[in-house]
Amino acid sequence: MGRFLRNNGLSVALFTLFIGCQIGLSFVGLRHENSELADHGQPPVTYREYVTSGEFLEATMENWESEFLQMFAFVILTAVLFQKGSAESKSLDEPEEVDKDPRLARNPDRPWPVRKGGLVLRLYEHSLSGVLFLLFVVSFYLHARGGAQAYSAEQLLHGGSPVSTLEYAGTSRFWFESLQNWQSEFFSVGAIIVLAIFLRERGSPESKPVAAPHSETGHG
Repeated sequence: MGRFLRNNGLSVALFTLFIGCQIGLSFVGLRHENSELADHGQPPVTYREYVTSGEFLEATMENWESEFLQMFAFVILTAVLFQKGSAESKSLDEPEEVDKDPRLARNPDRPWPVRKGGLVLRLYEHSLSGVLFLLFVVSFYLHARGGAQAYSAEQLLHGGSPVSTLEYAGTSRFWFESLQNWQSEFFSVGAIIVLAIFLRERGSPESKPVAAPHSETGHG
């Protein structure tokens, strides 16, 4: 167990934080939802009812959507664009290992798609961006679906009519929820790219070596 945690500590820590935050979100969200229902003279919902509701689905997916969009854009843009002096950029002058043609590799431990070649390798070459984009599309749809359910419930409380997922996706409310998250994700990634030019974090692979000059691009 000790060896497993040492080898996988980063992912274990992050997914543990995720689970803790998600559980916390469910409980405070339930409290908020029941407060809103009480204001309208409606009976409270149970925990199970809340975590399977459109309200909870929307609250979760609108954030997942922006995260996967951010990571997809980051993976694609860092493959073709540069930022002088940033640890998050490829080198401006030196060839990078990630740009080498995998078809020329002779490493016996190379992944199966590299050994297979052909269409399988072509797909594998862009599998990271592809899966991130797919996760964005799925979470985008679930955000719209959960939002439609939550919006329809609000409409019924006020004597209005429910809306479909497609109708909700065309509302300003849906795009306000999406864009307020998208802008923060792009800003935060842009900030770390620029800050990594001048600032350091000793021991982190996301930083250049502390003694590296500001002009050095990449991890060095």
